[in-house]
Amino acid sequence: MENVLRPIYQEKASQPNTLGVLIYEKHQDQSPVTDNFDVILLIVSRNSDDEWFVKHYEFENKTAAMHIVDEDLLNEWIRTSGYRKVIDWLINGKIVFDRNEYLSNLKEKLREFPEHNRKLKKAIEFAKLIRAYRECKDLFHSKHYLDANSLMIRSLHYLARVTVLEKGFHPEITVWNQVKRIDPEVYKLYEELMESNEPTDKRISLMLLASDFAIHSRAEQGAEHLLDIMKEKDEPWSFSELKVHPETQHYTLDLSILLEYLVERKIIDIELVETKGKNIYHRKYTVKED
Repeated sequence: MENVLRPIYQEKASQPNTLGVLIYEKHQDQSPVTDNFDVILLIVSRNSDDEWFVKHYEFENKTAAMHIVDEDLLNEWIRTSGYRKVIDWLINGKIVFDRNEYLSNLKEKLREFPEHNRKLKKAIEFAKLIRAYRECKDLFHSKHYLDANSLMIRSLHYLARVTVLEKGFHPEITVWNQVKRIDPEVYKLYEELMESNEPTDKRISLMLLASDFAIHSRAEQGAEHLLDIMKEKDEPWSFSELKVHPETQHYTLDLSILLEYLVERKIIDIELVETKGKNIYHRKYTVKED
């Protein structure tokens, strides 16, 4: 297959702004990692006019998708799991062109998975987990059981991704296969939800209790990225200060609900600051001292 695609990628490899080219082949008949294409051709470039260009091909009864991605966008995807498939492509794909060992070094960095990147990804997924869990709880109490069930599946998915990140791995598209190997207890929660013969309301009620414990036990580690930011200064933070901090931009939409959860768990303290209005106070936040 590489020989057939060589004329396509060789043209790109000859361009000075092309940093590397790799090929990722489909391993199963149905592959969400490749959007069911037989092969992915990933070309990384620098200073591209188009930050992400995609073209589809067909040859010898097979299909291929070529993705030309600007280096800055690729790094953003890696930091935030913005396009999860690309991690799998980079780790497991075959390098066919590599300018100054760019892709080789990137592969090694992904295997090492620097701590700061792990903390950021955990915070993104943990904040989404809190939102999905709270929305599930609200729907359950409103007796919208089918919608609550959908949110419970989603919250367990975020929990699975947090669990994988805790172990130092990048979450894959088939995240439950990873969880089954590395954290059987979390996998059992998913198994019980999907295979239980209990009525929907009873099943969700039990899952809410189990999930609450699983989330609570991960709160400090899941929110470590945010807590580290808040420890940067001794003074309390206003929400607006945290919201515009460059390091929180990847989970700013879920920042408010994450803060409230950490306040409830007494991980973060509130300080009230007087305003001009009578009995009205500004809320400021600080990490609770051990």
